[in-house]
Amino acid sequence: MRNEKRITILGIESSCDDTSAAVIRDRLVLSNVIANQSVHERYGGVVPELASRAHQQNIVPVVHDALKQAGVSKDELSAIAFTRGPGLLGSLLVGTSFAKGLSSALNIPLIDVNHLQAHVMAHFIKENEDDDSHPDFPFLCLLVSGGNSQIILVKSYNDMEIIGQTIDDAAGEAFDKCAKVIGLGYPGGPEVDRLAKRGNPKKFVFSKPQVAGYDYSFSGLKTSFLYFLRDNLKVDPAFIEKNREDLCASLQKTIIDILMDKLHRASKDLGIKEIAVAGGVSANTGLRDAIEKYARRYRKKVHIPKFSYTTDNAAMVAIAGYFKYLDNDFCGPDVAPYARVAI
Repeated sequence: MRNEKRITILGIESSCDDTSAAVIRDRLVLSNVIANQSVHERYGGVVPELASRAHQQNIVPVVHDALKQAGVSKDELSAIAFTRGPGLLGSLLVGTSFAKGLSSALNIPLIDVNHLQAHVMAHFIKENEDDDSHPDFPFLCLLVSGGNSQIILVKSYNDMEIIGQTIDDAAGEAFDKCAKVIGLGYPGGPEVDRLAKRGNPKKFVFSKPQVAGYDYSFSGLKTSFLYFLRDNLKVDPAFIEKNREDLCASLQKTIIDILMDKLHRASKDLGIKEIAVAGGVSANTGLRDAIEKYARRYRKKVHIPKFSYTTDNAAMVAIAGYFKYLDNDFCGPDVAPYARVAI
């Protein structure tokens, strides 16, 4: 007989190229297993067909390892939470189908989770029993990744409003595409971050697109970066090689300045003192430093996730599922994954 006094959620994440499974019990993370897919590196980006095939190979051993590391048997699970979208449909289908089959076999509830909401809710994961560090509602969350750049007003775990977002490319996409132009591998964001630490962030100046409200735009920055390289390579064919670290530092500073300017404006206009950051780009050390400096200057309380919760992971799916479980917010076996959706 299951002990329903302690809610134990198995989370499954398969939205892109990482297969992940995690177990949480009453907000406490017991395991968080991630299988990465290195096959995409040679192509300079994620290949959807290869990603879905790898998920099929990884899903069973990853779930097995998550349960084993957590010391939890399948019979102890209260529910299964899975990423329904947004993401790559082929990848999502693998996780969705597995979650449906396992919930049916165990006769336990199924919980569909919005991938973007899960990133926000990662701040509520407990690392230990005494860990109670999480944002208080309402707070602003800067969600930045390869596919999303958004400012979200978080009123509660199930009441989130996007008040600003990119009108074209995401910040992570700008990092990756500009990195590719200067000869860095995939993903380019971490490489830019690494090289930027040794460069001069004020060496070069790039365009900062002016967009109304709290929305972002990064396509103009990419164009400015490309034309700048083109003009300088005409003068010196070895320009990139000689200036790669300074280029990375200046590019990173420009992207962070764009992100922080709108975040500060939103916080000031709405009078919100608590700020959180989430998504893959929140692992960027330059952005983390900028957030901390911003907090000291304007007396804000900021919440920066552990590196293990910045990328796609199932712990964030499980914690989002946990809060939906409290509301008996379950889904049926007929739900289908979606490639695109807003919060």
